[in-house]
Amino acid sequence: MFSLQNKKAIITGGGSGIGKAISLLFAKQGAEVHILELSKESAQSTVDEITTSGGKVFAHACNVANQQEVMATFEKIGNINILVNNAGIAHVGKVDTTPEADFDRIMNVNVKGVYNCLHASIPQFRKSGGGVIVNMASIACWVGIPDRFAYSTAKGAVMAMTLSVAKDYLTENIRCNSISPARVHTPFVDGFISKNYPENEAEIFEKLSKSQPIGRMGKPEEIATLALFLCSDEAGFITGSDYPIDGGFIKLNN
Repeated sequence: MFSLQNKKAIITGGGSGIGKAISLLFAKQGAEVHILELSKESAQSTVDEITTSGGKVFAHACNVANQQEVMATFEKIGNINILVNNAGIAHVGKVDTTPEADFDRIMNVNVKGVYNCLHASIPQFRKSGGGVIVNMASIACWVGIPDRFAYSTAKGAVMAMTLSVAKDYLTENIRCNSISPARVHTPFVDGFISKNYPENEAEIFEKLSKSQPIGRMGKPEEIATLALFLCSDEAGFITGSDYPIDGGFIKLNN
């Protein structure tokens, strides 16, 4: 089950964190993986792991916020079966403490970047006779997260784009779903804590972990497993849906 043999997948931000876990798992399941990162060096450790285990992987330097770069990269890769829009950046701030420059930066990567890849992917899916898209949204689409105005705005747009694409391409055998993780333990989280709370890292890590009712952060591999299911043929009846994977955050955080 859940084989991706003979499937070609593009994974943005596939060099680290959740994207790396998805890249490794998809390659393990037989997919030809194409990783998009700002630089090929950012994807090197993932490429090395996949290559060592006998998988097929290619790294592409591409700024997802730049449509010309995205179009050229997708055309170079050619027909695809899977797109995972995972690349994104975070921001801390309320609406009155979010500078315009920061708001624009978040929109350029987290919204326009997703749009650019969706826009470039449709012609390539048509060459393959269809395919599947997974967009990385967030529990911020569902609940109010303190000090995350720009990030929440962007992820809400990602969920809306997911519904729109799912609706528009029903007759072309293109499925589109999104995943909404709660806090996941990635190198980004460790870096955020060490930068902002250098004096009490362990305490802050524990506090952030306990903010999920289940008592811990998610693992990148757990998000990757859900992405694998949604991109597999076994999920062929699923489109236009968002899947929270949140340790009970949305429903049980009373």
